Amino acid sequence: IRTILFYPVLNIFLTGMIMLLLVTLLSAFNTGLENWLGGMGTTNMVILGLILGAMMAIDMGGPINKAAFTFGIAMIDAGNFGPHAAVMAGGMVPPLGIALATTFFKQKFTKQEREAGKTNYILGASFITEGAIPFAASDPARVIPAVITGSAVAGALTALFGIGLRAPHGGIFVIPLVEGGFLLYGLAILIGAVVTAVMLGVLKKRVA
Repeated sequence: IRTILFYPVLNIFLTGMIMLLLVTLLSAFNTGLENWLGGMGTTNMVILGLILGAMMAIDMGGPINKAAFTFGIAMIDAGNFGPHAAVMAGGMVPPLGIALATTFFKQKFTKQEREAGKTNYILGASFITEGAIPFAASDPARVIPAVITGSAVAGALTALFGIGLRAPHGGIFVIPLVEGGFLLYGLAILIGAVVTAVMLGVLKKRVA
């Protein structure tokens, strides 16, 4: 009876309680972040863009990333298209920056990483930040600061250039919906990606 009934029920109960606690904590964390970002308003869009861009690269698909993304969507709904332009730029930079680094600093990456870097060109252009996760997991001390810096630069530049974006997702496929100049938007993303690539080229050690 213990094996068939008691232990499974107890395990399910404990797992459910842990999940409920985690969901509650993460929900409160996300709500706090969104309220903080919303409280910044539009008084200093460059700082807001910098913060949103950085948040997209901190955990690359995790709760901080999703809080920034949710805030950007809420701003679209409110008719303010600037924040989400920074969000999308910040999310595109990590995989694009890593792809550039694997192309121009080949001696700092293994053959397998260089092959994965080619895929990141497509993932980054499609606004799929998660393409950077394997690189961050293998060398977090160097990769995470590099992608955060590049994404923050891209987010700040989109705000500085006065870029707006109505689309919630899509990367380069929604370029026609960019307001304020799609060339400037592309430039902001490219500069952020180059910053990340150069930092990785400097910080990472040569592969033996």
